[in-house]
Amino acid sequence: MTNIMAPVVSGFSKLSKADKIKWLAKHHFNDDQNAVDTLVTYWNSDDGLQQLHDEFTENTISNYYLPFSVAPNFLINNKRYTLPMTIEESSVVAAASKAAKFWQTRGGFKAEVLSTIKVGQVHFTYAGKSEKLQQFFSIIKPKLLASVSHMTKNMEKRGGGVIDIELRDKTTEIDNYYQLHCTFETVDAMGANFINSCLEQFAKTMITEAKEYHSFSDTEKDIEIIMSILSNYVPQCLVKASVSCDINDLPSTPSLSSLQYANKFVRAVRIAEVEPYRAVTHNKGIMNGIDAVVLATGNDFRAIEAGAHAYASRNGKYTSLTHAEIQNDILTFSIKLPLALGTVGGLTSLHPLVKLALQLLEKPNAKKLMEITAVAGLAQNFAAINSLITTGIQQGHMKMHLMNILNQFKATEDEKKQLIKYFETNAVTHSEVVTQIEKLRA
Repeated sequence: MTNIMAPVVSGFSKLSKADKIKWLAKHHFNDDQNAVDTLVTYWNSDDGLQQLHDEFTENTISNYYLPFSVAPNFLINNKRYTLPMTIEESSVVAAASKAAKFWQTRGGFKAEVLSTIKVGQVHFTYAGKSEKLQQFFSIIKPKLLASVSHMTKNMEKRGGGVIDIELRDKTTEIDNYYQLHCTFETVDAMGANFINSCLEQFAKTMITEAKEYHSFSDTEKDIEIIMSILSNYVPQCLVKASVSCDINDLPSTPSLSSLQYANKFVRAVRIAEVEPYRAVTHNKGIMNGIDAVVLATGNDFRAIEAGAHAYASRNGKYTSLTHAEIQNDILTFSIKLPLALGTVGGLTSLHPLVKLALQLLEKPNAKKLMEITAVAGLAQNFAAINSLITTGIQQGHMKMHLMNILNQFKATEDEKKQLIKYFETNAVTHSEVVTQIEKLRA
């Protein structure tokens, strides 16, 4: 059967949701009513709530559910938290909860925000002498700042605003390329819209001032703005979290003493520090915990991911975001990474579950949320390394994954009970689950 391409469609965004679905069903699903029913099944029965979700983005046709879970027993800076986590990976919440329970009797997690500076840039070209541009910039810098005073007024009342503007010469990398490198404090907002609005105004003001600057030639006055945009690389918006305990308080087994466990743990982290192939997977595990909290609290997990991985490469080689060491018989395990988070604006004031998640965390400010989120990443990494150096990663992961496999084969409640009991003492593999289901059904 030859696949026929869907036709070009105009005005799709203006169609009603029902008509969008009809178009999709006709041109992509062969008018399969099951496809339509699946989309409609996930609509919320509350029309107002559904409309709210519809208007979060463009061309919404349904809702995509992810589990909203919680991980209790997190002792952070001597205060107990239950963390909201939105993630589909089966073992993540269990691992975080296990790590939290382990460390709550060993002093808990310590966390601190090191800095909260965010960055935006105006990228432009200028054909002329660099010294002339620098002199021009020194004259107009106060005008640049004044041009956004109406935008920064409310932010300044909360303790934020524009911190500084620098002119950076990048002509050794691209001919005639310069930038305004701008730093901001956005307090409890993630601040993307605020930063971008300021940057665009800086660009407009610079263009206007350049045309009136008498020391510029006509060519030099012709500054071209390439783009004005915030950066998701925020190496000065840093948070650190750590745990530590006496080696004797670490796990021990007949095959692994507490001291051997500690040394093996440190070596495992050290491998991630020097071996990029391991570091990527190591950091992915960290981001399992971080992304889950970021998503649950309505923040931009794509920005957090990009910034974290860029930070892991800041010295020219991709490396671990966590570090472990033993000093005076004390194991210390820590993480340091950039987290540009917000607790006001965006989804934080719109999405009902996001509001609930922040309420669960006792309505933290941005700094407190940075600390909590960093702890989630550290806990996740601890749980993963603990499994890797003892039982192996698959034992716990596959047991958590068992229910997904059983649901895939539409196991009945009775079948689930029998198979869960069977796999309490047998290794979980996809093929073994299939074998046992077939045996039961035979």
